[in-house]
Amino acid sequence: MASDARSRPGAGLGWNRETATLALLSFAMFTVSLDQYIVVVALPDIAHDLGYSARTLQSVISAYAVASAGFLLFGGRAADLLGRRRVLATGLALYAGAAFVGAFATGPPMLLAARAVQGLGGALVFPTTLALINVTFAEGGPRNRALGIWGGAGAAGLVIGVLLGGVLTHAFGWEAVFLVNVALAVPALLLAFVLIPRDRPRDRERGFDLPGALSVTLGVTLIVFALVQGPELGWLSPGTLGSAAAGLILLGVFARVERRSADPLVPPRLLANRNLVTSVFIAFLFMATFGSVLYFLSLYFQEVLGYDALRSGAGFLVPTAVVVAGSTTAGRMVTRFGLRHTLLGALAMGALGAVLLGMAITPDGTYASLVPGLVALSIGDGIVFTGMFIAAGTGVADRDQGIASGIASTGAGMGAAVGLAVLVLVATAGLDGLAGEALRNRTAHGISTTLYVVAAGIALTFLVVFFRRGGGTEPCPAGPTPLPAGGRRC
Repeated sequence: MASDARSRPGAGLGWNRETATLALLSFAMFTVSLDQYIVVVALPDIAHDLGYSARTLQSVISAYAVASAGFLLFGGRAADLLGRRRVLATGLALYAGAAFVGAFATGPPMLLAARAVQGLGGALVFPTTLALINVTFAEGGPRNRALGIWGGAGAAGLVIGVLLGGVLTHAFGWEAVFLVNVALAVPALLLAFVLIPRDRPRDRERGFDLPGALSVTLGVTLIVFALVQGPELGWLSPGTLGSAAAGLILLGVFARVERRSADPLVPPRLLANRNLVTSVFIAFLFMATFGSVLYFLSLYFQEVLGYDALRSGAGFLVPTAVVVAGSTTAGRMVTRFGLRHTLLGALAMGALGAVLLGMAITPDGTYASLVPGLVALSIGDGIVFTGMFIAAGTGVADRDQGIASGIASTGAGMGAAVGLAVLVLVATAGLDGLAGEALRNRTAHGISTTLYVVAAGIALTFLVVFFRRGGGTEPCPAGPTPLPAGGRRC
């Protein structure tokens, strides 16, 4: 959207169009976030119908995670160069089409291919929605409020995914968790052509940096594959070590290509933006900690407390409500109290919540005993999710918003893979050879220990934010005056 349109939100259809666009982008964000966990509670039924073994079942989750994390930078750059409406529509079409195929999968290979293409679609949608919000709303109060709504939708999607997955699996079978994505993505795809302005002609002076895009995409994909499959294949297995080594080599190639490129995939000016760099660290640690808790809570509900899919999903009603409330108010809190203070308060609350959850998770625990920890952790979750993406777009020129969003979301994707890989090792330590009540007790102990590790990770995030001060680390309280060089003046 043109910069003059966003400076006059009350002119003509400006305000209505901006509001409708925000609703669409938030809905698209909700849709792709939903899929990260909606499949979790359906896994036992998928395994039974399609013939997955206990060893291969996790690949249903990892196929999406690997493809999504690997293509986020590509998606962000494509949005800047090829057109944001075009990339958003392509991503939604891939996402919906793959979900439809997944619902009718007849075996593991077909389902895994569908999940991978879904991840690719999500990797195009995620950074593009963030970039569109950042170029539609002026930096400061208007953008903070818009990102609060967008972030609330994304954070809600993560939690509602588990709830909705339980309801749909119980009522209609596992196929419904895929078909619901079709029902959500298709209307969003159609509305994108109505609400988002036509893309401008491509700037032929800006190159795509294909060698850089290919090397970083393959490099990140291979590293994430090694991380998510390491617990299953073995950390010292040829597949894990080979993937990790090849990924690191490709990232080295990417760094070399970027130094020599006339129009690099990641412009050096972005790496000089303290807000963006900090947001990458926060996004990585956020997904490694907050972002992993839902997985372990689902295991606790089903493996220890004996909940079925429906009851497990219902267990996420409380955190859903709190996460949405935290995310939607985060933008106003950042405008009023500043980004740094808002993040520090939210991280402190989140760390406390993780400790309380760790104490409450026992073999004979009750849902009521979990509620204080769930509430505190979810408050921190919602606020930090929005805050870290406010930081990612602060001080970034419109022409770079797509790649900046891709950088931040790649940090989040990598954090999700690393966090889950490490925490699965913690949670499953000592389970070999156990069965029955002994297995149940040890599972509860492992999940409890995992929550304490999560609390330590959140505390580390707190320290990162605490010591990253000064040097323009706060967004403007109101819309800035753009500078020709891409800087800003508050």
